[in-house]
Amino acid sequence: MTDHAMDAPYRPAALDKGRQGLIGKGVDRYEGPLKVSGTAQYAFEGAPAGTLYAHVVGATIGAGKVLRVDASAAEAMPGVVRVIVDHPDLPSTGGSSREAMGDWTDAIDHFGQPVALVIAESLEAARDAALAVEVTYDTRPGRFDPRDQPAVVDHKIGFLPNIVKGDVDAALDAAAIRFDQSYTTPVHFPAALEPHATTAWWEGDDLVVRASLQILGGARETIANRLGIDKERVRVLAPYVGGGFGGKTGVGPETVMAAIAAREVGRPVKIALPRRQTAALVHHRGDTVQRIRIGCDAEGRMTALAHDSITSQKPDKGFLEPVHFGTIPMYAAEHRRFTTALTVVDLPSTGAVRAPGEAVGTFAVECAMDELAEQLGLDPIELRRRNEPEVDPTSGKPFSTRLMLDCYEEGARRFGWDRRNPVPGQNRDDEWLIGHGMAAAVRGNFTVNSEARVTLTAEGRAVIETDMTDIGTGTYTILAQVAGEMLGLPVSAIDVRLGDSDLPLSAGSGGSFGAGSSGSAVALACEDILAELARRMNAAPEELVLIDGTVSAGGRSSSIADLVRGKPIVAHGKTGPGQVSRRTSQASHGAQFAEVAVNAVTGEVRVRRLIGVFDVGRVLNEKTARNQMVGGMIWGLGYALSEDAVVDTRTGQFVNPDFGEYHVAVHADAPAVECHFIEQVDDQANPVGAKAVGELGISGAGAAVANAVYNACGVRVRDFPITLDKLLPGLPPV
Repeated sequence: MTDHAMDAPYRPAALDKGRQGLIGKGVDRYEGPLKVSGTAQYAFEGAPAGTLYAHVVGATIGAGKVLRVDASAAEAMPGVVRVIVDHPDLPSTGGSSREAMGDWTDAIDHFGQPVALVIAESLEAARDAALAVEVTYDTRPGRFDPRDQPAVVDHKIGFLPNIVKGDVDAALDAAAIRFDQSYTTPVHFPAALEPHATTAWWEGDDLVVRASLQILGGARETIANRLGIDKERVRVLAPYVGGGFGGKTGVGPETVMAAIAAREVGRPVKIALPRRQTAALVHHRGDTVQRIRIGCDAEGRMTALAHDSITSQKPDKGFLEPVHFGTIPMYAAEHRRFTTALTVVDLPSTGAVRAPGEAVGTFAVECAMDELAEQLGLDPIELRRRNEPEVDPTSGKPFSTRLMLDCYEEGARRFGWDRRNPVPGQNRDDEWLIGHGMAAAVRGNFTVNSEARVTLTAEGRAVIETDMTDIGTGTYTILAQVAGEMLGLPVSAIDVRLGDSDLPLSAGSGGSFGAGSSGSAVALACEDILAELARRMNAAPEELVLIDGTVSAGGRSSSIADLVRGKPIVAHGKTGPGQVSRRTSQASHGAQFAEVAVNAVTGEVRVRRLIGVFDVGRVLNEKTARNQMVGGMIWGLGYALSEDAVVDTRTGQFVNPDFGEYHVAVHADAPAVECHFIEQVDDQANPVGAKAVGELGISGAGAAVANAVYNACGVRVRDFPITLDKLLPGLPPV
């Protein structure tokens, strides 16, 4: 096995000099035909014979205690097999550990908390019987409104510490120009299209679960710990996942419940959470209150930057929205303060959702930069240029690569930024007010431990195996491209096997680290195969030329199948973070530009253009990378204009927990979005040189829209989303 931690810059030579012409190209999705033909099997589809269906009975109060559960009427209904109550292993929520999930308890700390599980012969029978379970409660006053709870700054929750560098208050007092505003963002749901679902069955003492999950290695261990069995007895399958967006990074309660139910009744059991239960049983992004303070000189050069936030979480949970994560490396200012305070609530857990930190943090910072630019009489891009750091302004580490200025320049050129009128409300198209805005984008880059096995078969085909998942991001395709480029094989000669915990342990999908980490593991395995092929060719690896299944060196050629000689060549690759990861500041960067129209009569907002230019290291597949970026940009648009999970602060219940009322952006909301890349291979990020893609598109997109709305009509909204009621009172006369 080649085990290459990133202790020094590294890039496989064969990936750069490959002749197959796959890397960077918009290769069609490897699994696309399976998906469009309906033969790709998702978590809830297909099952062993005799499979039963389960439905969760959720608490109908937000805080209190279960006094009594009467399941007698439900148990007597046709088709009902069992109603499970008081089972000690039933989780109270989802999570990445037994402690995070919590055990079944009669103490209710959020609306929808599981109190029972109904198992029946059909989905309809299970759902109908769940309504017949009678639960008696003793209620208590709940902490349902985060804004009414005390905020604690000195806490130990979350992976991102508070940061104080220098004396921000003194620097602000001494600054020629001072800025101080607060912004708010609401609760956001992950909102994956595929339901959170599991099919579970036991094969003797071994458990098999087919689940909708993003990361399998941690899931296997969590499930085993939950059930009190060895993790080697648990097999997790997730070959196809219909979106995750952070909500499927941990093990959902439905997965554990299905496993428990299958063990209790001795038959396979499947569960799919309805949308309304998903809001209660799957974590969401917490709401935020963010105060931005900036001090600068008369030329706009910043001396102080403070980003102080408040967000919420349930008691005893380990995650806290890392609101200032994207602010840490963004702008130069000697004096810096980044804090996140905690309010404790009786609501479902908060967790990692769609670019945790940057997605909401950039709203505040990038809108603040727009406001400061107007205060200074500067162009917003020029203000950012003047505060572009040469090294990470917080840690002092050098950037691995950073093409932010190039993104500004190229984005401005493509958008026509020089034609923007900086005075709000001056550009009209009949009753529509037209505005233009921009924002910077950033997403931290991580390399995570990841392994892969690559086999050259006797037929000259390559087989890639890893427990990595493809949540719609293109993992199948890019891994085939990496192997194909290095081994000189077309994609049609490569088999990719993913989503099985029996395969080598990977990073999984999350944090935008999947492609760089798993792709690097495949590349390293391919290097070992090349070394063996070179030995069999009596040549050095660097002498090999591989294309279309043929290996050439020193004027000699052979097919890969002949070199294999009937005995498969098996290689393992492993990568992970190392010294270079710790010595450098790593992130993907970009610039977002938006044109909007605001109706001067109704306040309706229409996004007309959205253009992003991004620095993401090596682009492995232009088509799948662009798909992710465009999707992220549309998410940002939705965050700016519509997404808002509303809590009834009297009961703790979400009042809009489904797609009928939780308004994600749809086709009618989205213009023809443009995405462009400025490519520079980052050999300090990981061996394939690719940086974070998946969540970068969200960062800054909403702020660009918000800044464009202000430029259109002169109304500055700081409490997101931007809805009609917030615009109408301030609109100029028609």
